[in-house]
Amino acid sequence: MQANLPKSERKDKEPKRASVRTMGCRLNQSEGIAIEGKLREAGYELVPFGEPADLGVINTCTVTNEADAKSRNAIRRFSRKNPYATTVVVGCYSQISANEVAMVDGVDYVIGNHDKLNFLNYLSEEKPETPVVVRERIDREDFSIGLVGEAKFEQRANLKIQDGCDFMCSFCIIPFARGRARSRDWSDLLADAKQMLVEGVRELVLTGVNLGTYQSEGRGFMGMIEGLSQLPQLNRLRISSIEPTTIPEQLFPLMADPKHPLMPYLHVPMQAGSDLTLARMKRRYSLAEMEAFFARAVREVPNLCVGTAMMVGFPGETDADFEQTCKTFIDGPFTYCHVFTYSEREGTPAAKASEQVPMEKRRRRSAHLRRLSASKKMDFHLDYQGKEMQVLLENPKNDSYFAYTDNYLKVRVQEKTKGLANRMARVRIGEAYPEYCSAELLDWEGKD
Repeated sequence: MQANLPKSERKDKEPKRASVRTMGCRLNQSEGIAIEGKLREAGYELVPFGEPADLGVINTCTVTNEADAKSRNAIRRFSRKNPYATTVVVGCYSQISANEVAMVDGVDYVIGNHDKLNFLNYLSEEKPETPVVVRERIDREDFSIGLVGEAKFEQRANLKIQDGCDFMCSFCIIPFARGRARSRDWSDLLADAKQMLVEGVRELVLTGVNLGTYQSEGRGFMGMIEGLSQLPQLNRLRISSIEPTTIPEQLFPLMADPKHPLMPYLHVPMQAGSDLTLARMKRRYSLAEMEAFFARAVREVPNLCVGTAMMVGFPGETDADFEQTCKTFIDGPFTYCHVFTYSEREGTPAAKASEQVPMEKRRRRSAHLRRLSASKKMDFHLDYQGKEMQVLLENPKNDSYFAYTDNYLKVRVQEKTKGLANRMARVRIGEAYPEYCSAELLDWEGKD
């Protein structure tokens, strides 16, 4: 195909093809959408990753060693498929380990987080003979992104409001990959949100590294929430993940109000359920403080879904510490737990600790906690059998619509009616399955 030919053998009038592969978190996914928009604006035709292309952009993650490996695999996959194409590697792996990335076969450009959205400015007409590395210091100043341009959205869109973190937990590489905490200019954020809504987005998901530290143009996190909530076209507003000590309790009445767009959902990464482990991690709270906080949250917000993340096998974690973490999860109001097996990240204090837990024990503990999470998630699904709920219907697949309730219960609606995507609907929850519930469609927005 044309995209696999050297430039001299391509037809110059044909639009160049580009593909983007984004790894990792919601923030990276949000930036991946922005990268796609910039490529469209520059005249590229976007093709699925793995198809022949003239340009490949791999937007990487480096939160664990496994994330690094997945990024390298994506790079090799693209360059093998497209030996004459230009391969650009951006993101957190490029920021932390630029020289390592540059040594991967096929890499042409290595661009850190500071310049990832402006990567096109660094590309030349010809493939460079050796990899070009662009890794600038990440400024602490607040930032603007501008409109995402020709980006394509569906029902739900990630809205980047913030980047970086000042908390410096002992295990975390992200402050080095993303820089210190800084906020997106309110006027820029608001303009982007309005544009997304004009394009048909019904639900905005607030995305960043440490959302609760947002501060711009006199607006803190609550001011930002209230400002977005006044947009008339906004149906739903969801917080993606928020640090425990930054959650304002003024959120609870908004989440409890069925007329307010803020959804009754919190994903709070506790990281551990043992005070000793929390102290080693340099987290900023005690177990008792978090238990009191969650008790108030579920008391004040009906049907609140609370998810968490736990890191297993942290240096010094004893069997007793792990058992306490499991007990904290089981006894708490959590619907699910994202389980991360601890991975040493060079440059972090935890990587230098002497009491490293053997990898096999880390994996066993992770598997056990994942089983507990699956059990609690199933209980959550069973609790809603027979109840009527509002959902936002997504694009159909095989005569079914998937959708989420306001409190993040995933449902599958078997329905042959066409054209219901992106509509609010009322469903009755049916059978419970590990990853979703079946649901009967009762009514929908715009039904005759």
